[in-house]
Parts: sequence; structure tokens; C-alpha cells
Amino acid sequence: MGLRDIGASRLGRAASGRAGFVALACLLYLAAGIVAAWPAVEHWRTAYLAGGAPGYGEASAGDYLQTNWHFWLVGHQLEHLRAPWHDPYTFRPESGGVVNLGGWPFGLLLWPLYGLVGPVVTWNLFVLFSYVGAGGLTCAWLRALGLGRGAALVGGLVFAIAPYRVGQSVGHLLGPISMLIPLALLGVEKGGRRWGAVAVVALASIPLSGQVHLALGAIPFVAAYAFVRGRIRIAVAASAAAIAGGLLVQREAIAGSISAGGRSLAAVGFYSAEWSDFVLRSFRHGNESFVFLGWLTPLVALAGLVFLVRGRRFGLAAVLAAGVVVPSLLALGTHLPTYSWLWQHVAPFRYPRVPERLMPIACLSIAALVAFALPRRRTGVVTAVAIVLFAADLHVHAYGASAADRGNTAYAALRGSEPGRLLELPVFLPDVHYGSIYYSYAMQAPRQRPGGYSTIAPVAAEATAVQLERLNCGDWTGIDLAALGVRYLMLHEGQYTLNAAVPDRSWFASLGLARHGYREVARGGVITLWTHGPGTDYRAGVESPHDKPVMCQGWYGPDGGGVPMSEKHAPFWVYGAGTLALRVAAPEPLLTTFGVDEHEVTRRVVHDPVRVVLPLGPKRGWHLVTLDVPGLLPTEPRATGVRLLSVVPG
Repeated sequence: MGLRDIGASRLGRAASGRAGFVALACLLYLAAGIVAAWPAVEHWRTAYLAGGAPGYGEASAGDYLQTNWHFWLVGHQLEHLRAPWHDPYTFRPESGGVVNLGGWPFGLLLWPLYGLVGPVVTWNLFVLFSYVGAGGLTCAWLRALGLGRGAALVGGLVFAIAPYRVGQSVGHLLGPISMLIPLALLGVEKGGRRWGAVAVVALASIPLSGQVHLALGAIPFVAAYAFVRGRIRIAVAASAAAIAGGLLVQREAIAGSISAGGRSLAAVGFYSAEWSDFVLRSFRHGNESFVFLGWLTPLVALAGLVFLVRGRRFGLAAVLAAGVVVPSLLALGTHLPTYSWLWQHVAPFRYPRVPERLMPIACLSIAALVAFALPRRRTGVVTAVAIVLFAADLHVHAYGASAADRGNTAYAALRGSEPGRLLELPVFLPDVHYGSIYYSYAMQAPRQRPGGYSTIAPVAAEATAVQLERLNCGDWTGIDLAALGVRYLMLHEGQYTLNAAVPDRSWFASLGLARHGYREVARGGVITLWTHGPGTDYRAGVESPHDKPVMCQGWYGPDGGGVPMSEKHAPFWVYGAGTLALRVAAPEPLLTTFGVDEHEVTRRVVHDPVRVVLPLGPKRGWHLVTLDVPGLLPTEPRATGVRLLSVVPG
């Protein structure tokens, strides 16, 4: 009895008055963010609060670097009196610059911090205070709905630390941007011109931030809520503004991009959650399909729904129930029998590849239902116990300390160098997340470059990356960097380490650079800056043994029938002199161009096993051999080209 009185009195004193309650709520949600990010938060001054992937001497790759770049670029553009929604550095010269989606609305708010404390601390403060924003805005909305302080406080906590929202706050913008949904609902609930405008801006900001998939669910959800709350004008205005924002993004960013034609159903299936994922507290398939809802939380939310129905608040009960059920079912993607029909017949479903993107709506609806299940009267002990129980029920370990590598000396040297574009090796296709690491260094030395990381990159950028990828293995066949305006190359040895997206061929990448007149002029750890002129003839990594070919990107692994081509251009390195005898075959007659050291040697129609002899020249050393075909053949289970059966140096 004494403990209960003490707990109630302390909570009551802390929350006495509006200012006290606001302060208590902010402290609670900030503490929740710190707990969610623990123990990575211990390194908040020197490392990013993100996924904690290994950096191998460099910054750790992850979507958080792309998001941080978007934020940083807003202030950088404004400081140079340029449009903050324009990215003048990425995918150049393939495009005239791209739209800086993701910079709105947080980039403007964070602008002063980047100058004061730098990108690392700014990002970490943003991560922690996004929990304050998500919890605080949810709490304010629930208070506007007439719920007591304790219930609203708990509801805000449930949304702030909802496992899916936490997982999508590790690096993706989806987690933080989801706080705009309760802000829109708060504007609807308050009503009037000013708060109506808040609802309009909040809802429209979701697609304008690049989170178009979330907007597809947020627009009908907020509109339905406004309808049942009798705010028809706000519903129409907010929906119209958000739809206009989505159409603007479609026209300016998605149209003409690599995603303009939509995603394949197979891609959706790769990211689809399973029924068991709703109750498993583990990132079995990565954070995209992580949809854990807790164990206690859904049961309490169900009780809250019952209370709403018993209180004859049918409209609100229906909206919140739909807010839980519809996103949860759609999160199953191809594991839901009707999803393929939706993908085929409803155009918006053909664009997202991650069907879980609507889950923040389910998390918010569950949080509201939980709040409705709690007692309305002020009971400090009940509130305190509920906070502990839900914090334990929803806690997941998602954060790690991601290396930052700030102040890299190679990029410092680049910053003071003559004009010219930069190409970073290894090259990745635009939608491969390893390319995000280069954004970390772009903030240190902003400069135009052909590369970038975006799932809505221009088609021309992907075509350029496909060709430039061969440089990762020292193959310069058909490459003209001068035509791209590239003067500098930055070799990232750490990116070659245990990377599933690129073979570890950094030694050959540096060999190719040296053979084309480039020299190392600066070093920052495992990162080296190369340009024409005097410098060090450096070799990265470790040279491969001389007794067998070294395969580059463009080949599948051996499958018992030789080594088949996986791309139209397939290079490999061989050590020797004199001649090289290849034995090759193809499933169908296929015109094949054979080259040595970036020069065409012969063309042959390959079908049945045939021996092809290529000249290597008198000088013993490493020689690049290339095979080119017009296209791959539709073989099973994957398209292939020529098969390399044997390689015998003369």
C-alpha cells in the first residue's frame, strides 16, 4: 500500500500541470529511444546509431547514410543559394541532377546542427529525438481524443517503440516519417483552420519525403478518421494535397527511373513477411519483413477495441481495426492469396517491392487501442506498471554502432584538388545499398560523380553503372572516363571485403588503374585517391596465385558443367605468356567475341564444345581475357551465355 501511494504521488507530482506532463512525456520517450538504441548509444559521439554492419576500415554501409545525405544536402544547398530539393552531385553526368527526396521536412530542421556538431552527432540526435516526436505526437493526439494522461502516455510509448517502427528507424526514413501520421490525426481532431492546415501539411509531407508507399495507406486512413470525426473539409483538403504531392513525386522522380515500370512479383515475394513473423522477436529475414507486434500488446489492443464497441464508438473502432488488419494482411505480400490479384489489377501495388511499408499505420492503431484499454482515471501505479510491461513486451535489439570514418585524409586531399568528377570503386548498381557508403564521404568532399544509391535512379545511371562495374576487377574494356568528365578515382579496399555484391578483386582493380596511367596520390586508411600524374604505383589487397584463372563479375560459379556466363560481358584474369587455349560451349549457337588485354582477338559462333586459342604475347604476367555475347540464352534455372569448360595456358 505504501509503495502504491509513493508511486502514485511521484508520478502525480511530476505530471502536475501541463508543462510538467509535457516534460515527463518527453523524458519518457527520450529514455525509450536510449533504451532502444542501447548499447550502441554509448558511442553516440563517434559512431552512427544504425545497423552496426562491419565497415572493414571504412564507414559502415546502410540506408542511414542515404537518409543522412538527404538531410545534410538541404542545408548545404541553401548555404550555396541553390534549390534545397535538388541534388547536383549524384548520377552526373548521366542526369542533370536528381530530386533530393528525403530532405523534406527534417533536413531544414537539422540544418543548423550539421554545422555545429557534424553529421554523426546530428544523425544520432535525430534518431533519439524521433522517439520523442513519435511518442509525443501520439500522446497529444490521444489526449485530444479525450483520453487520460496516463493512457495517452502509454499509447505514445507503444507507438514510439513499436518493433517495426524501431526496425525502420535504424536507417530508413520510414520509421521517423511515421510520426507525421499522428500529427495529421492531431490536426484533424483539433479542427479549425490552423490545425486543419497542420493536418494538410503533415499528410502531404509523407509522399513529398519520398515515402510514397506509406502515403498510399496514410491518405485513406487519415481521410477515414476525419470522416468519422466529422472533419470532412480537412479530409478532402489533406487527401488532395497528399495526392498532389504523390503525383509530383511520380512525375519528377519516379517517371523515367529504374522503378518506372514497377516491381516484379518475385521481388515482392522476396520481402514478404510470414504469419509467424508477427509473433517472433527476431530479424529472421532482415528488417524489411520484421513485423513483430509483441505478445501482450495485441491482446490489450483487442481489449481496447472491445471497450470502444461497448462504448458505441463504432466509427472510431472500425477505423482503428481496419488500421491494424489491412496493413498486417498486406505485409504478408505473396503469402496472401489475393496479393497477386491486387498486383496485377491495381496499379499502385505494382510499384512497392516491400509490402510491409504500411505497418506504421498498424502500429499507431494498436497504440491507440492499447490506450483505450487502460483506465481513464489518474492512477500513477497503473501507468507506471503499464509502461514497464509494454516496454518489456516490445523491446527489440535493432541498433548497432556503425563506423563513421570522419575526417578521412584521402577525401580531405580530394577536397582541395582541382575540379573534376569522382568515380569510386567498387562500382555498384544504383539500387544496391552498398553504394550508400559513398554518401558518407560525399559529405566530406562533395563533388559530382557518376555513382549514387537510389531505387529510383535514372535509367541512364543504371546503364552507366553496368558498364563501369567492370572496373571493379581492373577491366577497362570500352571504358572512357574522360567522356564522363572523371578525373579522380577513389579505391575503397574495405568495400571489397566479404561483400556479396562484388568479388574481392581489389588487387586487379589497382592493377587496371596503374596500367591506365593512374597513381595513388593520397591515402586515408584503406581508401586511396588516384589520378593521372606522379604518385605511387600501389597494389591493393593481395595478389592471387598464378596457377589458376581469377574470375571477375560476369560469371556464375562452377555447376558441374563448366563455368557459365552470367552477363553479356564476362572477364577473367590469367597469368602466363605465349598462348591460351580455351574450351567453350553454349546451349545454342551464340556469336562470341574473344578479347585479350582489352583488344578484340577473334569472333566465333560457339555451340558444341570447341577449342579457341588466344595470343597472350611474349611477356609473362597477368592478362585480361574477355568474352562478349549479344545476349544471354533463356536456359533453366537461369539465363546463361557461353560456358567456360577449361583454361590451359600455352
